[in-house]
Amino acid sequence: MLEMRPSCECCDKDLDPSGTDARICSFECTFCSACADGVLKGKCPNCGGGLVSRPARAMEKLAKYPASTKRVVKAGGCPTA
Repeated sequence: MLEMRPSCECCDKDLDPSGTDARICSFECTFCSACADGVLKGKCPNCGGGLVSRPARAMEKLAKYPASTKRVVKAGGCPTA
């Protein structure tokens, strides 16, 4: 089951687990669409893998299977180059 991290690792923007703004790699590194599509150009800065849209978790499933509350933020934010 996906961890559904609550925020972007680069800019710390809140990400709705039932929304479509999150992008993840195969290790579940998590980024908002602006960081993933912008400065990261679709490539995870941690593992080098591709970033894809994270599936939304249905609202009725969130009560039984809540999203993570653990925030993971890269020191220094997104790379600028």
